[in-house]
Parts: sequence; C-alpha cells; structure tokens
Amino acid sequence: MSDQVWNPHCPVPTASDDERITLAHGEGGRLARRLIEQRIVPKLFNATLARLGDAALLPRSEYPLAFTADSFVVSPLFFPGGNIGTLAVFGTANDLAVAGARPRWLSLSFILEEGLPFDVFDQVLTSIAKAAARIDVQIVTGDTKVVPRGAADRMFIQTTGIGELVDPPPLGPSALVPGDELLVSGPIGRHGIAVLSAREGLAVEPAPVSDCGPLLAAVDSLRTAGVNVRAMRDATRGGVAAVLHEWAQASRTMLAIDERQVPVTPDVRGICELLGLDPLHVANEGTMVVAIEPGEADKALAALRQHTSFTQAARIGTVEPAGLAPVVVRRALGRAQPLDEPLGAPLPRIC
Repeated sequence: MSDQVWNPHCPVPTASDDERITLAHGEGGRLARRLIEQRIVPKLFNATLARLGDAALLPRSEYPLAFTADSFVVSPLFFPGGNIGTLAVFGTANDLAVAGARPRWLSLSFILEEGLPFDVFDQVLTSIAKAAARIDVQIVTGDTKVVPRGAADRMFIQTTGIGELVDPPPLGPSALVPGDELLVSGPIGRHGIAVLSAREGLAVEPAPVSDCGPLLAAVDSLRTAGVNVRAMRDATRGGVAAVLHEWAQASRTMLAIDERQVPVTPDVRGICELLGLDPLHVANEGTMVVAIEPGEADKALAALRQHTSFTQAARIGTVEPAGLAPVVVRRALGRAQPLDEPLGAPLPRIC
C-alpha cells in the first residue's frame, strides 16, 4: 500500500468560504462565471473583454506589432510603491516600450490559491485597472485557475502584451559601438530593496519605496527630442549589471561605468551597505538603461528630466573597445575593476 496520504479537497464552498476563493471558482462552472462576471469584468471593463470569447478579437493595426510574455510571482503581494497587479501591468508594458512599441493590449491569467480572501483579489484587480488606465492599455482576455492550498503562494499572474511599433524602433544592443554613451533613467535598486524590506520586516523609516511604474513617457520623450537611441532595456532581475553584461556580449565591446555617477537613493545605499549588496545587482521595475550615440547625452537627459519620475536621470558611462572584462566599473576610490555578472538573484521572487 502506498505511503502517500490522500488529502481530498471539496470544490463546493461552504458558508465559511463566502469571502474566499474556493476550488470551484476555477472549475468553469457557475462560481467561476460569477467570479469573472461580477468581479473581474466590471473592474477591467472594455468592449473587447466584455465579449468573454475564447479569444480577443483585436482591430486591424496599420503598424507592425511587438509581442511579449511575462510571469509575476512576487512575495509579498503588496509592497511600498505597488503590488503584484501594478507590477504585472507596468512590467509587461515596459518590455514593449523599451522595444520601441506602444502598448495596446494585455492578457492576464491568474493562478489563485484556494483560500485567498476576496478582498485581496479585489485590491489587486483595482490596482490593475488603475495601472492600465494610466498607460491607456486594454486588458482584453485572460484566464483564471485555482489550485489547492499549499500548491501556490496566494496569487501568481501570467501576462502577454501586444504593442504597435513606433518607427523607428531602437536597433538593439548589437548596434553598440565604442563612443556610445550610457544613461539610466533614475535611481537604481529601489524595487528590490522595497520588496526585501517588506518581506523581511526591516525596521527602516521611511520604508523604501519601489520604482514600479511605466516607462512609456520616458521613451516617448527621447523619441520626441530626436535622440538617436541605440538600445533600451528595463533593468529588472539582475539589475543594471545584468543589462550591461547582456549588451557587452551582444556588441562584443566593453562597457565602462563610473559608480560615482550612478544615482542611488540614501535608503537603498544604506541597506545595501548593511547587507553587503551592490545596488548595480538589485532589481528595478521602472528604471531603464539607455545607450545613445556620442554627443547626445545632454539632449537625452533634458528630455528625460521633464518628467517627475525621471528627474535624476544620469549619464553613467560609455561603450569602449573590447578589453579584458566585458563590463568595468570605476569605484569611489577611482580604480576601475571588473563588474561581475549576476549568477543569481540576491533576492528571489521580486517580480
């Protein structure tokens, strides 16, 4: 006889389940329909979503399309500056924006753990609706599944995003050449430190706040100003260091940055020093790295600093001929040294 213990789960809600997600909410029956029609659709309403078809029927576009996919498993679900819902919308839209596309349509698929309180789900849905409205993007399709207690951590979200390419899109990191300049759109490491502080209950006052937010306005400003952009990338997992290493490999050049020019907020710097972390390796969710043609830095920074979210945009380095290391950083004492590529995240599940 098998040693495995069978733990039955009743999909039918009891009176005590009225305020929580049950397995039946993911089984396609009456309760699943009520969840979609009474909670999801009213908050995310648009004509395309309201059809509730097996596929969203999108209007014909006169532009080439960009397509991306992402998944979000952040813990905790709520953190200073955002939650898993805002993260899902902005994270997916930012991937399209830095590729040179204007986000138009998103799908959202929820994997919910049995027992999740409805008020938590409603808070996330409200945040999703506000984030989507902020960047004028529509949630047009999705899916909902419920798994037994212990099979997930409250809520996971999977997304896809479609955007219309705005001509001309950036050439990409393979186009980098020596002399190009490197920028960041704002202080780095804020998202990773905010999630770390919330998860571990660090007694920091004021609490670090994530940079979770949209990059579309920053990208549009660079385009409107006529800045010749080689490449853009939102510096999420692995932080700025991961982006620089990817670009160095793609372009077969060396990327050199000056640590003194990299903007870091005092709270992020202090926590990193306390825990032995390098801000260059810490994740962001509303900050991008930009490579531009030589001599364009002043114009690019002026364009970015028009927006309150990017007033601390800074030039941090240059692209140089290939050297002994793919990425080097000049530290505070003035000596240049190789910047290690992240082997893994210092903090897992930050997005």
